Amino acid sequence: MALFQNFNTHSLRSTRGFKLKQSSPISSPKPIHNSVLPRDSIDYTHKLPTINLGQGNGQPVSSHKDIRNYAEQTLGSDNALIQAVKLPRDEDVNEWLAIHVVDFYNHINMLYGAITEFCSPVTCPRMIATEEYEIAPVNQDGIVQSPKRPVSLPACEYIENLMNWVQNFFDNDNIFPSKIGAPFPHQFPTLVKTIFKRLFRIYAHIYCHHFHEISELGLQSHLNTSLKHYVLFANEFLLISKKDYGPLEDLVETMLKR
Repeated sequence: MALFQNFNTHSLRSTRGFKLKQSSPISSPKPIHNSVLPRDSIDYTHKLPTINLGQGNGQPVSSHKDIRNYAEQTLGSDNALIQAVKLPRDEDVNEWLAIHVVDFYNHINMLYGAITEFCSPVTCPRMIATEEYEIAPVNQDGIVQSPKRPVSLPACEYIENLMNWVQNFFDNDNIFPSKIGAPFPHQFPTLVKTIFKRLFRIYAHIYCHHFHEISELGLQSHLNTSLKHYVLFANEFLLISKKDYGPLEDLVETMLKR
């Protein structure tokens, strides 16, 4: 398996006309020092509660305590990321939001692509983080704001629909203009908030259900740095409310304090 395989080719063209006045640190994340959970140090199947799938097979689920302990042991101060999310002087805020939402989309796609073979209707029959946090069902057309006919989907199908939903906005030149200086729609910041809130659910699912595989692949520092960058940016521009962090709330709070 390729370490960063494409997840159903959800990768945006690199020639979009957004003004890139500085390189995005998310393109080559800097590992956070003192990362714990070395590949062979912990047997997660004996440490984490599981979802009963009916035939003796369970999917590891990180508890609030597990996530909190992970945060306290791995997170260091990273002023570079804190500075990287700030709006540069003379930069249009919508351009800055557009650049980053595309970058984060691609990075989440790579992270999920690394573990997609472990996320199936059998291992993850519902799109949940922990048992207390099931993602709101969608209607039969996919991702909608107010589903009229709710359907509970397997995590892989939910994520596929979500990525397609976001991709459609990126491909719409009236929403994400490819020409420098072209105006963004007036509702653009609201749309970015919705996208950020929903993409965060993929982080939550990976942390709570696939951290064992992430650790086995040696990607835990990469995932941790990616999420920290994501929440620092979201916090800087008020894109996600506290309640939307769900089971990762303690982890996010720790990231924002350091």
